[in-house]
Amino acid sequence: MPHSLFISDLHLCPTRPAINALFARFIQDTAPRAEALYILGDFFDYWAGDDDLADPFHAAMARQLAQLAQSGTRIYLMHGNRDFLIGAAFLRAAGAILLPDPTLIDLYGQATLLMHGDTLCSDDVAYQTFRAQVRSPEWQRTFLATPLAARKAQIEALRKQSEQAKSSKPAEIMDTNADTVAVALRAHGYPRLIHGHTHRPARHMHEVDGKRCERWVLPDWYESGGYLRCDAAGCVAHSLEISA
Repeated sequence: MPHSLFISDLHLCPTRPAINALFARFIQDTAPRAEALYILGDFFDYWAGDDDLADPFHAAMARQLAQLAQSGTRIYLMHGNRDFLIGAAFLRAAGAILLPDPTLIDLYGQATLLMHGDTLCSDDVAYQTFRAQVRSPEWQRTFLATPLAARKAQIEALRKQSEQAKSSKPAEIMDTNADTVAVALRAHGYPRLIHGHTHRPARHMHEVDGKRCERWVLPDWYESGGYLRCDAAGCVAHSLEISA
């Protein structure tokens, strides 16, 4: 049956070889049977700019995606909070199409809203303020104009600050806000919603203005991996385990 796959929050990086191998197996064994693969943000642990494509690890990941695209599977990529600087050069190398966040699609007859998910975590006001700053074209132009090594050092510093800040935040403010989810569903005609970011994989049902809406949260790929498979009959979550 024709189907599409959804993944997010892989956070791929050279220091996690087991997860990189799990992704390679997924790309070789599972993804080629799908009509489309949707990567809903944080494909990389961080992305300092497309001039980092020269890095062997980044080039290898782009090649894996390109080989999948050449096999006939369409690849769609959405920016996450870690890799929002992915640009045209990486997309060309990977054979991927960039999706804006949010994007509403017709998924086998079911209206489906795709998001990374970070904008749904509206209770985390400090993060939303930071997100607005770094997503501005002016900030990105200034940042990308600095040398690559300096960018990477700045990102590492920001990541350490972020981890320290998370340790002092209540867990609930880093999850989605129910009212914000309802606003998104209402604004897009009460669709199904698929997103990542929170690392809390689950299927939720929301009632908004008397309409029942399904929400799928995708898993992260830290200790293991997983994906959502959707076809005309609906969606099913699948887990992936690291080989011994």
